[in-house]
Amino acid sequence: MGNRHKAREFTLQILYQFDFLESDVGEIKELFWRDISAPDEVRTFSDRLVDGVIDHQREIDVLLSKYSENWTLERMTGVDRNILRIAVFEILHCDEIPKNVTINEAVEIGKRFGSEDSGAFINGIIDKIARDFKPDEAKEAE
Repeated sequence: MGNRHKAREFTLQILYQFDFLESDVGEIKELFWRDISAPDEVRTFSDRLVDGVIDHQREIDVLLSKYSENWTLERMTGVDRNILRIAVFEILHCDEIPKNVTINEAVEIGKRFGSEDSGAFINGIIDKIARDFKPDEAKEAE
């Protein structure tokens, strides 16, 4: 398992806690990293993803709402919702990561941490966003 894959898994865990604890993300990250031993590269990438998702959550959630037909964000599981948020952040703001890598990572993490249908659910939404997304759409959401 690569460092970025592990960082994405840690990001999911941090965002999941943030979703339900509604506490300060800085405190959540501090407590999380206190108990986790990880290479600096993993922590740095995970922190970038966490901070990026939090900073752009409104923009990300607008896109997710638009592309997730018949599903509200509240109706999605916390795991699926946060995997989708991570993937959308990568598509919008991490130009160095190929979209197909983002999609594959999201699907794999969904299969590991989500329900038996999570992989297909995540793939369907992220694939549409990656294929159809135009940068101006996100700016309109801000």
